[in-house]
Amino acid sequence: MSRKYLAGIDIGTTGAKTAIFDLEGNIIGSGYREYTCTYPKPNWVEQDVTIVLNATLESAKEAVLNANVEPNQIQSIGLSSQRCCSIFVDENGEPMKMISWQDNRTTKEVEQISKLISPADFYKKTGLPLNTTWILTKILWVQNNEPSVWNKTKKVLQLQDYVLKSLGAEDYYVDMPDVSLYGLWDTDSFKWDNELLKLFGINDSMLPKPMKSGTKVGTISKKASAKTGFLEGTPICVGAGDQNSASVGAGIIEEGMASISIGTGGMAIAYLDKPYRDPTGNSMVTNHAKYGSWQLEGYQAGAAGVFRWFKDQIAVIESAYADSMSKDPFVLLDEEIASAPIGAKGLVFLPYLASATSPRWNSNARGTLIGLTFSHDRACIARAFMEGITLEQKDIVKTMLNTGVRINKIRAMGGATNSVLWNQMQADMYNMKVETLKVKDAALLGAAIFGGVGVGVFDDIEEGVNKMVQVENAYLPILENVKIYDELYEVYCAAYEGLTEKQAFDKIAALQEKY
Repeated sequence: MSRKYLAGIDIGTTGAKTAIFDLEGNIIGSGYREYTCTYPKPNWVEQDVTIVLNATLESAKEAVLNANVEPNQIQSIGLSSQRCCSIFVDENGEPMKMISWQDNRTTKEVEQISKLISPADFYKKTGLPLNTTWILTKILWVQNNEPSVWNKTKKVLQLQDYVLKSLGAEDYYVDMPDVSLYGLWDTDSFKWDNELLKLFGINDSMLPKPMKSGTKVGTISKKASAKTGFLEGTPICVGAGDQNSASVGAGIIEEGMASISIGTGGMAIAYLDKPYRDPTGNSMVTNHAKYGSWQLEGYQAGAAGVFRWFKDQIAVIESAYADSMSKDPFVLLDEEIASAPIGAKGLVFLPYLASATSPRWNSNARGTLIGLTFSHDRACIARAFMEGITLEQKDIVKTMLNTGVRINKIRAMGGATNSVLWNQMQADMYNMKVETLKVKDAALLGAAIFGGVGVGVFDDIEEGVNKMVQVENAYLPILENVKIYDELYEVYCAAYEGLTEKQAFDKIAALQEKY
């Protein structure tokens, strides 16, 4: 009997990965291609969607080749992609501009929105704290600053929508978790909010068609087949944005479960089985990929991406030495960090290289290292960066718990889980048991599960999760470390509040605008 396989594609911020899975959740073959962002001005982040698409197709071709299975054994292809990208395409489907989710140029547009609808009412309608991240702000920015682009814009898409169509989808489709991030979607009733569309003069014909995750929307075209190695006619299915897909790939499908992802960006997601709004208005509420449910999200604009920046720009000595020894520089940094005491001798890092998002929502916040003395060495600075990134996640989790949301199980994912040191640090920071997964690229596994649901390999997402998601290790908090990190967290909060109250962040952001 011929074996069956599922393909998952995850299109991230700095690279695209494709994997072929068996039905037990084991990776049979994979492929990966990197690309970059561009930074035209401080706080601006863009990408070339054509480069991203080509890298995605190449990663698929490599995965199919490495899997060494017959193409007709691959039952379906599901997608995951970086969320909240704003792609403006013309009437011929040609992309004119792609603004990244990390971009924070739209401060004036946030003010524009707040004059038409209060932040509280905006949150009540959309489940999103009013912020520069959402696609609505990018639409208004293009209208205000690049009318020549806006006048030619036929559709405003996210990355998955564009890639699905490029593979052979019948139209532009957006998954229901991702559609939340336009800032125009009613998460309670699962439909566009007509009042918001009217308020901002946006016709829903300019937006992709919302679709449930795990829905077949087309098949691989002849052109896409030649570029990917997938058999022409292979079903392609709507997946979810990377964080929503990862929550499925981590098995977060029941109340009380939460996932924490430390990838390029970071995310904490708690599953909800009923509509919800954070009483503080600081946490995002979006639709879960499991239709008819929701999730409370805490979003971190810069997570492991900040640590990668540290590796590339600060730890150049370590990186060069690692290269000369044919060693992974991140492994070398792990060893260096382990040599420094927990708490980095009182050195605290605020990791706001791409602004402060949940729960602070301050687009003017900037990365800050506080407490530096002559007693600190390179190992302390490296540890402070890793701890600072995790302190921001602690801030998110603590905010969620303070709203009354129940979390009794955390599953960690993302590139950070390659580090045993970082896994233990997370358990200590959150003072909670943390499980890691056999498939660390949970978004990739989630995408494959969506594809399996779309063609009936699984009856629903729950069945796919139960058959494919596997826990690998568990980390328990160490009480002594918990106490140190609780003290460090107090300093973290005080540092942020002091810099905010004295408007230091606002002043440095204004200064940077001159560059």
